Amino acid sequence: MSRRIALSVAAGVVLLGGAGAFALAHAGEQPPVLADSTARYSAPEGDRDGSLTFVTDVTASSGIKSVKVLAWPQDSSFAEKGLTKKDMAAVEPAVCEPSGEDSARCTYTVAVTASDAASSPRGAWHVAVLATAGNGTTTLDTEAAGFTVG
Repeated sequence: MSRRIALSVAAGVVLLGGAGAFALAHAGEQPPVLADSTARYSAPEGDRDGSLTFVTDVTASSGIKSVKVLAWPQDSSFAEKGLTKKDMAAVEPAVCEPSGEDSARCTYTVAVTASDAASSPRGAWHVAVLATAGNGTTTLDTEAAGFTVG
């Protein structure tokens, strides 16, 4: 084998090895993926509280660190200015249970009292989700699911 061919082969191996290592490192830093997100709202009736239940499946190769949930009315300042990760920092977490090797089913449930319902805007609402993976990457879905307050 000539010296020129040997150098070309060696350079190719180094280049492909570096690209493979980059791809492998990048694959480990993928943000969490949300799927099958649903929201169910039940209005209070008589002396019985209502509820809001949100469920989503989250997948992250490095594990799931946290999932935070915020319900917000369509006719709010969030619709105009957009919801940010900073807005989600202090909201309540969902409870996540493992549902596979790299996934969890996360559920958020909150009671809705008669006074809560009376003071809530009527119409369309959205559920925002901030999922954080074990490696620190995040996914923010500002309209993961929706429901209507009548």
